[in-house]
Amino acid sequence: MAISPPSSKLDSEGKHQKQICQVVLDHFEKQYMKELGEAWSTVRDVLTSPLCWQYAVLLNKFSYSSELENTLHLKGYHSLFRETLPYIPRSLKCYINRTPERFPAQKHQIGKLKEYYLLNAASLLSVLALEIKNGERVLDMCAAPGGKSIAMLQCAWPGHFHCNEYDSLRSRWLKQTLESFIPEPLVNFITLSELDGRQIGDLHSELYDKVLLDAPCSNDRSWLFCSDIQQATLRLIQRKELSVVQVQLLRSAIKALCPGGSVVYSTCTLSKAENSDVISHILNSCSNVLPVDISELASVVSDEFSLLAGVQPHEILVLPSRGRAWGPMYVAKLKKM
Repeated sequence: MAISPPSSKLDSEGKHQKQICQVVLDHFEKQYMKELGEAWSTVRDVLTSPLCWQYAVLLNKFSYSSELENTLHLKGYHSLFRETLPYIPRSLKCYINRTPERFPAQKHQIGKLKEYYLLNAASLLSVLALEIKNGERVLDMCAAPGGKSIAMLQCAWPGHFHCNEYDSLRSRWLKQTLESFIPEPLVNFITLSELDGRQIGDLHSELYDKVLLDAPCSNDRSWLFCSDIQQATLRLIQRKELSVVQVQLLRSAIKALCPGGSVVYSTCTLSKAENSDVISHILNSCSNVLPVDISELASVVSDEFSLLAGVQPHEILVLPSRGRAWGPMYVAKLKKM
């Protein structure tokens, strides 16, 4: 049963709440009720209530502030990573709060590094699954706005770090993000490009040890609040074609990997067609690719994230829920033989 859009009203700060796009919600109702079953009603309640969304605070090791960390503790924030895994470095510090309070964002200032980055905590799972180590050759294939690139550089410093973003406007956004968080001597060693990701595999065949493909997808959170009904309708029509592009991008990512290298594929949608179906298509059609078990990572973060049960060991799907309003976020890991 579809939910009627809420009437316009003010939030606690006196700002108008976002309005739900009924066309998109109706589409989601049909698709996700079928794909997620009873879990959809809980997810829907969170996705349609922006005031309950949560924001994590990722600290910047290049501009560390003990005062900031103390302030977060006083405000009730706690570390996202309460348990340790061999590939969760101490330098990666992220704080979360059970309440939907949003920590104030820092403005971009030329010549001054920001102390933290606000993000959906679930987006860090793709970075952790990649298990980056110092000296590796790493590609962030669809890097804008740059949050995952920043997180990767908190974990380790690659021998070669290539950040690519095809869209020129988003590429400028990515460049500014890197300049805001990475010291100038280091940021100069990062390669920035505006290539079509589908061509990178041919241009840089077998060059990288690790590739992150945070693929263009039907972003469930933003699509639900599209103010232009015509644009929303067009997006839903084009949605069927997204998986084709995603498969092409993933094939390119695999081609760019050196033998023994690994790729992490991620999206911020719940859509099966854009998530597990894409991975299954690759596994069934590429003889040189194997799935990588990331269930240990899922187990470690299960206290802080609501995860869909019954998925394959090589994948994770984060479902937004009250008090744990992270996601949607799908993560899968593959290895090139």
